[in-house]
Amino acid sequence: MSPRKKPEGAVRSPKRLTLPDASTPIALPERLPLLPLRDVVVFPHATLPLFVGRSCSVAAVEAAVGEEKLFLAVAQQRPEVARPKPRDLHETGTLSRIVQLFRLPDGSLRILIEGLARARLTGLGESIGYLQTSFDLLDDEQVEEASVTSLSIEARREFRSYVKRNRRVAPEVALAIQGVQDPEMLSHKIAAHLQADVAQKQELLECAGPSTRLAALRSLLIADREQHRRETQASQRRTSRGAGELPESLWDDEDAQPGEGGSSCGLVDELDELTDAIEAAQMPPEVEERARRELHRLERMAPISPEATVSRSYIEWLTNLPWTFQTRDRRKLAKAKDILDEDHYGLCKVKERVLELISVLKLSREVRGPILCLAGPPGVGKTSVGRSIARALGRRFVRMSLGGVRDEAEIRGHRRTYIGSLPGRILQAMRRAGSVNPVILLDEVDKMGTDHRGDPAAALLEVLDPEQNVAFNDHYAEVDYDLSKVLFITTANQLHAIPEPLRDRMEIIRLPGYTELEKTQIAQRYLVPRQRKANGLRPADLEFTDAAVQFLIRGYTREAGVRALEQEIARVCRRAAKVKAGGDDAVLGPKPAGRGRPALQLKMTEKLLRKMLGAPRHEDVLPECESRVGIANGLAWTSTGGELLSIEVGAFAGRGKLLLTGQLGETMRESAQAALSYIRARHEALGLDPDFHQRLDLHVHVPEGAVPKDGPSAGVTIALAMVSVLTGIPTRADLAMTGEITLRGQVLTVGGLGEKLVAAKRVGLKTVVIPHGNRPQLQDIPKELLRGLSVETARTVDQILEKGLSAPVRDLRRTPQVDQPPLAA
Repeated sequence: MSPRKKPEGAVRSPKRLTLPDASTPIALPERLPLLPLRDVVVFPHATLPLFVGRSCSVAAVEAAVGEEKLFLAVAQQRPEVARPKPRDLHETGTLSRIVQLFRLPDGSLRILIEGLARARLTGLGESIGYLQTSFDLLDDEQVEEASVTSLSIEARREFRSYVKRNRRVAPEVALAIQGVQDPEMLSHKIAAHLQADVAQKQELLECAGPSTRLAALRSLLIADREQHRRETQASQRRTSRGAGELPESLWDDEDAQPGEGGSSCGLVDELDELTDAIEAAQMPPEVEERARRELHRLERMAPISPEATVSRSYIEWLTNLPWTFQTRDRRKLAKAKDILDEDHYGLCKVKERVLELISVLKLSREVRGPILCLAGPPGVGKTSVGRSIARALGRRFVRMSLGGVRDEAEIRGHRRTYIGSLPGRILQAMRRAGSVNPVILLDEVDKMGTDHRGDPAAALLEVLDPEQNVAFNDHYAEVDYDLSKVLFITTANQLHAIPEPLRDRMEIIRLPGYTELEKTQIAQRYLVPRQRKANGLRPADLEFTDAAVQFLIRGYTREAGVRALEQEIARVCRRAAKVKAGGDDAVLGPKPAGRGRPALQLKMTEKLLRKMLGAPRHEDVLPECESRVGIANGLAWTSTGGELLSIEVGAFAGRGKLLLTGQLGETMRESAQAALSYIRARHEALGLDPDFHQRLDLHVHVPEGAVPKDGPSAGVTIALAMVSVLTGIPTRADLAMTGEITLRGQVLTVGGLGEKLVAAKRVGLKTVVIPHGNRPQLQDIPKELLRGLSVETARTVDQILEKGLSAPVRDLRRTPQVDQPPLAA
């Protein structure tokens, strides 16, 4: 490696630059992102495409997008270094601008850049994931015009000859350069298209002025012409010996060079690139040995063979995977807490768990990544919570959806013997992350399926098991990959749909849904500002009061999350944007008067929302507010949150049939049978004839028959409605309940308590009866949810009847059944 050469040229101060597509100069920032380049030197006035794959380089380009797309492009002194330090870079680079940017599926980038001016690095340092530097712009020295003109003419002539004998440079380049009159621009454009090594090009970039640079270019072009002449003469001597055996068409062109532009030379260059990539990847020894064996096989293959393509792709995948690089975890609890509070309102349990994880990392420096499972209905923010966890930890975030995955190869990868084989989604996610310790969100883990292609849930066991994922083996890679530093987070709507062995490896964190107060705060802090910005509105244009947001929540949404609420807010914003853009709205009126686009100053009220969105789709209170016979309110859990379940029972003269309607599942049918058997066993205490079941037909109906319903939570509700219709005693309309029953009248514990309480609060119920076994779970329920809601517990069905009926049943507590356990006092 040659010693560093001091950059030449006068320093420009202050730093101002006129962009090619602008008329006035702009002030440059003091520091800009730095993009280290391997085997590439960028010159001013030159445009070239680049493939950006290294994590530090991708981060630098992303940072440059926010800095007028400006950055410093600097060549590395040692291209084999994967994460260069200041000592590995040249001191002179080029201030460049991103012209086009394309994001590839694997997380890498393809960019088209334009060189603007030479620059000298003055203060190189590290930012978050990339290098950043201060700089000085370098001006070319002024020289006599006559000498520069002579050098320009010679350089044009030599470069025209160079293009004719060099097939790697397009003929159009020579034509374009012939019209360049500015000596400084001419020297940079010729240097950019010259096929020279990095050291030579770096020396050209460091030249102080166009005369020095043009003289150096003339020397290089003349040397290339002489080398080409000698090679041509040697080639003619070799071919003349066997001219009688070779067709003339192979040596008609006197400028043809063996190897230039041919497939063999291209293959050699590609093998060299793969060799450098293997050395720079910092693989474990056994993986590097595997990659070199595959490279040796590739050297012996025909370049156009399908097997060569497979080997080439395999080596590229191994070299692009992160093997050692990892981001530094954020261990400051206060900063992490501020990030979580900034991104989400409420969710205290989730935030507390993340702070515990950061505390463990701070004390032990290493932790076997726990698998957190965020379980809850759609729209409660499970995916965004995962993204906030990654931001709080300072790690990179990758989301991977598992909904509809049925093939085990989606997780473990395909064997390389198959056409079009690829690694599994896990290794693809690691390649996108670019570090060995990212946060990977496995979204919708409960929606994976199973068919003849295998069980992807079983394949995830190795991924999520801390004892096994230290050596995860992908079918495509066929080498062990360490996943122990990855923080896996899964999301699910229904826990019962997750196989038990997989669920056993997860730490379940439930997100039951939001209360009305939480929804109001979320809307005002996040949803309304986001939709105003998305629709081109300013805060002064449109204001949502808390009363307006609450009216939207009660009248137009029935959900546990806030997805439908955001959709309604977006509808209102679009109507307002139409008026501000100059349209006329039947509700909001014509566009505001005055020049430009003045503020609408629109304040949403309940009356205005009714006009814009139509009549409310939901009522604020229960459909029936008075006590009624044969109807009981139950609470059910669904994949979209808790729901109120109104169960109706009718009694008719008949022969003891039990009719069940409303698309009830097998579990609810069994609950109805168990409720009837309990009532028959307690007929005396309930004041019923012993043979009532032989003279009456009972019809149990759950409204909304088009919606399938099932679950072990409706037993007590069915029993209450049956007793009400048989005794003629009305039920309480302000009360709902949940729980399963046994034949002996015990009330069993149920799940989804948080979602059910949210549903009761949403429809305005005052009292909820839950199984006594669910009482400890009330400690995890937010206090805002329990405020104004009376939650009572019951051990037996008799207690359910006491609380749910508007009048007492005769001898209900004084005549227990023979096998009935004693009731609680």
